[in-house]
Amino acid sequence: MSKSNRLSSDDTYKSGYVAVVGAPNAGKSTLLNRLLGEKISITSKKPQTTRNRILGVMHRPGSQIIFIDTPGVHKANNPLNERIVGVALGALADVDVILAMVDVDHPDSEGEKVLLDALRKQTKPVVLALNKIDRIAKPEILRFIEHWSTAFPFKAVVPISALRDIQIDTLIVKMEEILAPGPPFFPPDTLTDITERFLAGEMIREKVFRLTGQEIPYACAVTVETFKEQKQGKLITIDATIHLERSSQKGIVIGKGGQKLKQIGEAARREIERMTGTQVFLKLFVRIEKNWRKDTKALRKFGY
Repeated sequence: MSKSNRLSSDDTYKSGYVAVVGAPNAGKSTLLNRLLGEKISITSKKPQTTRNRILGVMHRPGSQIIFIDTPGVHKANNPLNERIVGVALGALADVDVILAMVDVDHPDSEGEKVLLDALRKQTKPVVLALNKIDRIAKPEILRFIEHWSTAFPFKAVVPISALRDIQIDTLIVKMEEILAPGPPFFPPDTLTDITERFLAGEMIREKVFRLTGQEIPYACAVTVETFKEQKQGKLITIDATIHLERSSQKGIVIGKGGQKLKQIGEAARREIERMTGTQVFLKLFVRIEKNWRKDTKALRKFGY
C-alpha cells in the first residue's frame, strides 16, 4: 500500500509492516496474539500449525505496526509445504522490517538455516527475538545472544517469552525505533483484515491439531461452507467440512460413537462464540479428499 493511500497523521508518527518469520513452533502466532491482546492466529504445540499469512494491526500512541504472521520456515517435502514456505518467504518482500524468531528451548537447525539463507538474500532491517527464555538458564540465554549476533547483522537481538509476556515491550520499542515516519494505514478500530468466516475455519482446524495425533493434523484441511447470521444477529449458523486424505483418518476424527468429532465441534464452537460474542450453531462434516496435499487443484480449492 502506498503512502498516498494512508490515513492522515502528524510528522512524528511512525508506521509500517513487520513480517514475523521463523522455524515451525518458534512461537510466532503466540507472539502476534500477545502483541494484539486478541487471538487472531491459531496455535498448538505441533509444528506447522499456521498455513496462511495472518495480518494483525497494533495501535500505539505514536505508531501503528502491522504484523504479518507467517507459516514456519522449513525444508519442504510436498507441494503443500512448498506453498506454505513460499508464503512465509514471500512476505519478506512486502514489509518494512523483518522480525525473526528462534525457539531457544528447542532449536530447529534445519529451519533456522533456511531462514538465515533467506535473510541473507535481502537488505531490510531484521530484529531477532529469542523466544521461550523462561525455559532455559540465564547463561544459556547469553550463549544464544552471542551465537546469533555473529550469525547475522541483526539491528537488535531481544530475548523474550511470548507466552509469559517477558520483554515484549522492549521488542516493540526496538521495532518502533526502526520504522520510518508516516501516517497509519488502518483506522484505529482495525485489528485484522481477515474475516470471521476465515477465522472460524482456522479455529476448527486448531481443534483438530490439538485433539488428534500422529499424521491427522497435517492431513486435514477445513472449508466453511456456510456462515450465516440469523435472529437479528443473535445466532450464527456454520456448516464446515474437515477434509482428510484417507478413510482410516476419517474414523479417527469421528471417533467411537462420534465422540471425537463432537469434542472438536464443541471446543471450536466455544472459541468462535468468544470471537463473535454471539451464540453459534456449528455443524461439522468429514470428507475424504485423497492425497490432497499433493494435488494442485485441491490445494487451490482449500486456499493454499
